Amino acid sequence: MKTNTVLAITLIAIGILALTYQGITYTTEEKVVDLGPIQMTAEKTKTLPLPPIVGAVTLVAGIVLLVRGGKSG
Repeated sequence: MKTNTVLAITLIAIGILALTYQGITYTTEEKVVDLGPIQMTAEKTKTLPLPPIVGAVTLVAGIVLLVRGGKSG
């Protein structure tokens, strides 16, 4: 497989995932209390939103790269 084809397929997959999930959710652990030997932590869930335009642009770029790569080869 050509490098352009692999890159195009990767971009298409990332675009579809970005449109499907529309954000990346992750969990962090933060200290709530720190009194000498006593420590308490809490897990907090945070979300990094991905606008739908990011997924659409990535998907279209992958399709264009795939089509152009097929015609030049």
